[in-house]
Amino acid sequence: MAALRVLAIAVASGRVGYTFLIGDRLRDWGTSRKAAKSPVKAAETTQEWINDLQPNVVVTEKLDALCNKGAKSQDIIGAVARTAEHNYVLDVAVSHIHDFPSKYEEAAALAEQYPDLKDWLPRKRRFFDPEPRNTVIFEALSLAQSVLRGPTPQLAAAMG
Repeated sequence: MAALRVLAIAVASGRVGYTFLIGDRLRDWGTSRKAAKSPVKAAETTQEWINDLQPNVVVTEKLDALCNKGAKSQDIIGAVARTAEHNYVLDVAVSHIHDFPSKYEEAAALAEQYPDLKDWLPRKRRFFDPEPRNTVIFEALSLAQSVLRGPTPQLAAAMG
């Protein structure tokens, strides 16, 4: 059986990030400021990523009561999910579960698991600094991990 090709896409203020895994191996990652400009731009960028990477599964954050994103970010997440839905891929929406006290600690743990991301590790910000742009990559990887850790319930729910 071929390994799952998982494209996870996360949205933050002013940027959209993705990670692409084949099985449990990280193959590609990046961010886009263009995709964060509007739902239309997000859909275009998502389609480009789907065309280039050929995933079996696209993972986004579930837009439910646990989602603490702003309205614009939620619109962009919706556009990403709709784009995935219109392709021949499984569209999975998961709640972003925070297993760590902060996103920086989560990023450090993920960088230990995926050493290629160590250079992308965001520095913890001071209260007056803007959020580092690379945090969205680790958020996308966290979403992918949610599916890879427990694929049966997540994928079964998406297929049903």
